[in-house]
Amino acid sequence: MPAAGILYIVPTPVGNLEDMTFRAVKVLKEADLILAEDTRTSAVLLQHFEIRGKQVLSHHKFNEHQTVELIRGRLLAGQTVALVSDAGTPGISDPGFLLARACAAEGIEVQTLPGATACIPAVVSSGLPCDRFCFEGFLPQKKGRQTLLAALAAEPRTMVFYESPRRLVKTLEQLAEAFGPERPCSVAREISKLHEEHVRGTLAEVLAHFRAVEPKGEIVVVVGGLRDDGPREHRNKYKD
Repeated sequence: MPAAGILYIVPTPVGNLEDMTFRAVKVLKEADLILAEDTRTSAVLLQHFEIRGKQVLSHHKFNEHQTVELIRGRLLAGQTVALVSDAGTPGISDPGFLLARACAAEGIEVQTLPGATACIPAVVSSGLPCDRFCFEGFLPQKKGRQTLLAALAAEPRTMVFYESPRRLVKTLEQLAEAFGPERPCSVAREISKLHEEHVRGTLAEVLAHFRAVEPKGEIVVVVGGLRDDGPREHRNKYKD
């Protein structure tokens, strides 16, 4: 029986394609199979880095339960599999967890490459404490949302949320209601892209800004913890 292959979890750029690492390109070129959240999106990436002739299989949140067993079999047969999402690190608010768990349970080696993610640049650029923080990803849409917000109101660490532009204002309203309008906040938009923007201030100030200016692009919301006693600076918006 051949030795099992390796599952590589490969981060891809959240904006600028130059954020792709040399190692990530090498792994994708050498993989027997590439798993992609959206094969059309990944095709652009593969073409840019001249990665040709690879079998690319769709692996997303709607089919990952069905494809895990197939992929596990190919790994056990000795193939090398690389998993990518549309942007960032697979498994972080993207498909990847189920496959990594199945491989770990089977004793199949899983290697996750360091690389692009929206979370870290957003929290580091926020000006809020980033030595300890909690990543909450996308809040529940309905069931459990208010309960979670009530629980997080007492969280002492900086909190990081992902949000869509069409839901941002509503989420900021709910955060201000749950945490208080004076809680410090930073909203990062379009990280690593041409129109990257960071809007900082209190929840009330940031909310007022996005009520006046329609949010667009990929959004990361960073909110100070309950015990943050740092400066409450007024909104400082800039564009790169």
